[in-house]
Amino acid sequence: MMIGMNTETCDPAELATLREIFGPRPEAAPPAGWEAVRSFEAEHGIVLPEPYRTFVAEVCDGLRAGPPYCGLLPFAQTPADWGSGRPERLLAEPFPLTEMWLWEDNEKDEEALSEQELEARTDAACDHGSLVLGTDGCGMYWHLVVTGPQRGHVWLIDEYGAMPFGTSPGASPMPGTPGFTGWVAHWARGRTWFAGAPGDSPEESAR
Repeated sequence: MMIGMNTETCDPAELATLREIFGPRPEAAPPAGWEAVRSFEAEHGIVLPEPYRTFVAEVCDGLRAGPPYCGLLPFAQTPADWGSGRPERLLAEPFPLTEMWLWEDNEKDEEALSEQELEARTDAACDHGSLVLGTDGCGMYWHLVVTGPQRGHVWLIDEYGAMPFGTSPGASPMPGTPGFTGWVAHWARGRTWFAGAPGDSPEESAR
């Protein structure tokens, strides 16, 4: 089961954690400011989830060092390798997933989706209700959900499927503290994303 979170008000402790991580980095991009954030929200018909909303307005709007590997993107951008000719990104449409989904499992499912249905659902997972935080390369994109039941959660979406970051051990390949701050803190500690990777004990993966 996914863990709920407060996405409407900014927790001072979470904001302090983000300031501590990004503040000492001279290469961190300056904050976007509240005017830019509110203009973006009005354009897309959304309100960004906290603490990310306050983070980009007051702390930092991008860091080349990460997270992820290829850098944390400014909030209004998509990665350079996102490609042209893709479906329009509709941030106000709810993110459609609530649990991990591997596209390849469709072939094994007795009630498998048709090719058209599968394409429509994968397009929605990639383009509805989320910001793209950045990429780890090879088509691996990190998304922050801004609309729908998963609002505030960070998901990894690639050619194989979609999975949330931050659940209890055994429930996801990426256990940890859910949400943007938990994702950033995980990276700042030099942790690997996936449970069982070299350097991660089960006890560490649960933190």
